[in-house]
Amino acid sequence: MSRDSFLIAQLSDIHCGSPFFDPQLLRHAVEEVKAVAPDLVIVGGDLTTDGYAHEFRDAQNHLQPLLDAALTTIVIPGNHDAKNVGYLHFVDCFGPGDVPGKGDRVLHLTGSTGQAVTLVAMDSTKPDLAEGEIGRERYSWIRQQFAPPADLRIFCLHHHLVPVPGTGRERNTVWDSGDVLALLGEVGVDVVLSGHKHVPFVWLLNNLLVVNSGTVSSHRLRGYVRPSYNLLEITPDRIVVTLRYPGTGERHAADLDRREMRLHPNPELAGMFAKSAWHA
Repeated sequence: MSRDSFLIAQLSDIHCGSPFFDPQLLRHAVEEVKAVAPDLVIVGGDLTTDGYAHEFRDAQNHLQPLLDAALTTIVIPGNHDAKNVGYLHFVDCFGPGDVPGKGDRVLHLTGSTGQAVTLVAMDSTKPDLAEGEIGRERYSWIRQQFAPPADLRIFCLHHHLVPVPGTGRERNTVWDSGDVLALLGEVGVDVVLSGHKHVPFVWLLNNLLVVNSGTVSSHRLRGYVRPSYNLLEITPDRIVVTLRYPGTGERHAADLDRREMRLHPNPELAGMFAKSAWHA
C-alpha cells in the first residue's frame, strides 16, 4: 500500500448482538486496519443491533485495538444504535459529539502526505426509526465547519444520500438528501462516506465522490455480496477505492481521476447478482 496518499479505512454496520454477527470477521478487519496504519479510520454506525448497553460494550471491546494503536478513529451512530434510547449508551462508550445532543464529529488534521483534511461526520439518526435526516437547522453549522481552507473535504454519515442498487424499496435515504447534496456541492466537499444498506457502491455525482460501504462483520447480506470494508487512497490526482474482505483478500472497486473528474468503476461492483463477480 503506497503511503504517498492519504489513507482512509471505512468500516460500517458491525451489528454486535445480531445472530448474523461474525466476531471473527471483525477481528480480521481490525488487525488488517492496524497493519496498514491509515491516516483515518471511520466507523460509520450500526455498531449494535438493538441499541442495548451490552451490545455497545461488545462493539467497544472489538474496536479498542484501533484506539490502542493510536489510530485516529471517528465513530458515529447508525439507526440501530438509536433504538431503545441506545444513543445514551453510545455516548457512554464512544463519547459525546461536538454538538450537544447529537453524535456529530468534526476533525481538522494533516495527513502523512501533508494534505490539510476537514472531516464532518454527522449523526443522521432518528430514535427508533430506520430513516435518517440531517435537518436544515444544522446546515449553517456544516457550512461553518467546511469554511477553513482544506485540500480535502470529507462528509460522513450512516444513511445514504442516493439509492443503493439492489437494496429493494428505497425508503431509507436521508429525508432531506436533495438539500444535503446541494449543500455539499456548495461548500466544496470532495468525498461522502456512508453505509446502512450492507452493499458497497461508488458514484460520482457533480464532482462529488460518494462511497458506500458494505457490512464488515454481518452475514445479513443481499445477493452475492460478501462482508467487506473500504480502503480509500487519496492523492491530489486520484482516489482509489478498494474493497477488503476480512481475512480473505481484496478487490479493486473504483478509481477517480481528480484532474478530469472521471470515475472508472470496476464493472463487477454492479454484479451483486452475478455469483462469479463476488466469489471469483
